Amino acid sequence: MSDYLDALETRNPQSREQALMNKLPQLIAHAQTAEGWGRILQGVDANDIKSRSALTQLPVTRKSDLKDLQKQTPPFGGLNTTPARQLGRIFMSPGPIFDPEGRGQDWWRFARPLHAVGLRSGHLLQNCFSYHFTPAAFMVESAAARIGCAVIPAGIGQTEMQVQAMAELRPDAYIGTPSFLKIIVEKAADMGVDISSVQRAVVGAEALPPSLRKWLQDHGVGNVLQIYASADIGNIAYESMSDGQVNPGMIMDEDLILEIVRPGTGDLVAEGEVGEVVITSFNADYPLIRFGTGDMSAILPGPSPCGRTNQRIKGWMGRADQTTKVKGMFVHPSQVAEVVRRHPEIIKARLVVTGEMANDVMSLHCEAAGQDTGLQAAIVESLRDVTKLRGDVQFVSAGSLPNDGKVIDDARKYE
Repeated sequence: MSDYLDALETRNPQSREQALMNKLPQLIAHAQTAEGWGRILQGVDANDIKSRSALTQLPVTRKSDLKDLQKQTPPFGGLNTTPARQLGRIFMSPGPIFDPEGRGQDWWRFARPLHAVGLRSGHLLQNCFSYHFTPAAFMVESAAARIGCAVIPAGIGQTEMQVQAMAELRPDAYIGTPSFLKIIVEKAADMGVDISSVQRAVVGAEALPPSLRKWLQDHGVGNVLQIYASADIGNIAYESMSDGQVNPGMIMDEDLILEIVRPGTGDLVAEGEVGEVVITSFNADYPLIRFGTGDMSAILPGPSPCGRTNQRIKGWMGRADQTTKVKGMFVHPSQVAEVVRRHPEIIKARLVVTGEMANDVMSLHCEAAGQDTGLQAAIVESLRDVTKLRGDVQFVSAGSLPNDGKVIDDARKYE
């Protein structure tokens, strides 16, 4: 039995890149048939978008924009190319934000992480993601059907029934949040029930601290892998194992183009630098072009030891929306980017907000070439012009600002 779902996972990276770039013009042209993408990509010649450099010239559409877009053009902001009533399902998340599901096999591309944890045809899994309004459980269902796994549609809650199902039906794997798996394992111990058949788990929708992974392994769930997915995109990246050990980073899905940009902008960061995850998704029903997820991560160099050759990211590293209020006015990461744009001498910058409630102090910390008082005064003026607020500028040594993706650091004391 192959360690890989298909040959795509072990392609030569250059071949993968060329295949994705070759499909880009068709994706753009297809997206432009949708009302929303027609507006966003107005004036764009799809035939010109056949490289990463061309892609970076297109605007970033952020997840945070969806609520307004969907109010303007219900239900999906005009970003769907398949009419709503021809879809398979329509989901609703708080906001509300609506997400579509088409009718294709493994529509959410969730089979790769299930295969990576060792699930194969004939295995049984207990699906403990919610079946109520949101798509996570259905991502698992469609992937299990592709692989040939049977599913216990357990959903969330009813812990004693979860334990009973595991004890009676002997599933091979748990799929759901890591915290709920811990609750189930603890309940099984309290009840004196054997659930040792559950040797594998694919977990997501919340953080998996190393301490919790070790706890789960120590309590019998030997193979625990994380997935990074979203209701708009489906599977984005997933962990893998080699020789019983979890490999570093998370491997990107095969049908996505990844970019890491500076929060609040569409500008790429240097490889290895933390920034916002931006995804271009080749989805026939719901294409997404430079879709800003609002999540932070960084590219991990080199291939995974498991033999999969796609790009890896370091995993989820926080949220990109660092908008904050200073003296009653919103300050956005895009404004910090505009100040930096006006002064090419700035290599990197971080706006630090300190002080106590109602006594805010705003300071732009800059790594810059030619740190003199003239440049400092010019940056101070730009900061005031862009934000409409007073702030000072502090020069710091090159490389001293942390690589954590933060553009705005709210360090105020609220106690």
